Amino acid sequence: MKMYKILVLSDLNDATAVTLKSAISLAKIINGDIELFSVKKPTAIVAKENQLSAMRSINREHTVMNKKIKNLIAPFNKAYGVAIHSTFAIGNIKNEIGTYIKKSQPDVIVLGKRKGSPFTILGASITQFVLNTFNGAVMIANDKQALEPNQEISLGVLNGLEPTSNLAFAKNLMEQTQKPMKSFKIVRNSSASKDESVSSNPNTVEYLFVQSNNAVKNLSKYLSKSNTDVLCLERAGSIENNSSNYANPDMKDITKNLNVTLLVTGVEKYNVAKH
Repeated sequence: MKMYKILVLSDLNDATAVTLKSAISLAKIINGDIELFSVKKPTAIVAKENQLSAMRSINREHTVMNKKIKNLIAPFNKAYGVAIHSTFAIGNIKNEIGTYIKKSQPDVIVLGKRKGSPFTILGASITQFVLNTFNGAVMIANDKQALEPNQEISLGVLNGLEPTSNLAFAKNLMEQTQKPMKSFKIVRNSSASKDESVSSNPNTVEYLFVQSNNAVKNLSKYLSKSNTDVLCLERAGSIENNSSNYANPDMKDITKNLNVTLLVTGVEKYNVAKH
């Protein structure tokens, strides 16, 4: 059985444990191997010091952070029997992340998010940077509620997305998804009089929303009401995602307002080429 590589990017904030737990849940579902990568800017470590003093500060920081990471992952190794490999670097954040992604060649990247400031983990706009530069799947983990390892997930999909669309591990994911699956659709206009409807597929329940300023907030309420753990959506720019039938909310709006874990699909050519 193929093993998928999962790369967790974190600035080791208070929500890192929650993000790691969700990454472990994903690893259990898709047969994944986890790497944790963290990077810190030199200016956050070295003040105005001479070269020798700066090197001592950097070496000391490596020792401190490696110990911190080891203490962070040890309980997860023991509780879930997973080996989490870790690397810490000091340098330009985006450059270090970009270089590490190319070196690691992960199948999935997992990021945490902060409710008050989406897209600012590890520095400004890192989530958007990852989406722009990495063609594989990206999971943006809920920072309040972790996915539980060794349990089925409640999966929802947005705007008619097929669960198998551009996900190399789709079969593994669907085998661990509760039935029925939820399908959430935001349409530009509709004659439907109710927000909720039942799909012709007995394994899917559909929720229909008409585009408005409150569409994403209404979607958030139904995600909570339906106990959805993960919402799967296509990244902007795909042919399917540009369908005239659906209104595609801004990714920042989704990240800010939806309190669930998001699973953004990869680019098709990436999955075809790699798998």
